[in-house]
Amino acid sequence: MEGGINTFYRTATRKSDGTVRFFIQELKHAAKFALAFFPGGTGERLRSAYIKRKSRTCGGGIRIGIGVEITGIENIEFGENVSIMKYSSLYAHDGEIILGSNISINANVTIGAADGGKIVLGDDVIIGQNTVLRASDHEHRSIDVPIKMQGHAGGTITVSEGVWISANCVVTRDVDIGKHSIIAAGAVVTKDVVPYALYGGVPARKITMRKK
Repeated sequence: MEGGINTFYRTATRKSDGTVRFFIQELKHAAKFALAFFPGGTGERLRSAYIKRKSRTCGGGIRIGIGVEITGIENIEFGENVSIMKYSSLYAHDGEIILGSNISINANVTIGAADGGKIVLGDDVIIGQNTVLRASDHEHRSIDVPIKMQGHAGGTITVSEGVWISANCVVTRDVDIGKHSIIAAGAVVTKDVVPYALYGGVPARKITMRKK
């Protein structure tokens, strides 16, 4: 009888501990949600303080709009005067994101370095709305295994200083975008971009060189 009571007690304790841990985790999620959507200047200041505390490094003058989702913040570096507008996403779990200074990221931009990827944005980069930078791809070598079960292959995206990536663009892994180049709206960048050039199209190709 005593053994049965002890077993019941241990089982109940484990269930209770699990319930408490689950409740605490849910409270953390709720707090992050509230922080992400807190309006006005107060919300911006709260998000700025959170990022300065949690990120790998963070300069001054950072501005984060409402609804911005960030994962793996400990793997992200922020330079000075970084602005990220509403509903954008930075995914750095199992990856790395390095943002230089004076960067402007418009609304609904996705910067995905998860799954072993790395993304580096140089100083004075501007990115238009709805753009996606994704530094990892699904593996798909086997035709006998569903793609979703083959894992990911991480790569690197480097965007050099002074680049303008327009709206609705996609940049895939293992791409180097040269300094002061322009990516036209709607382009899909799958190969390196030379400096001081204008690229556009699907896939993106050099259209012309910018005049110095």
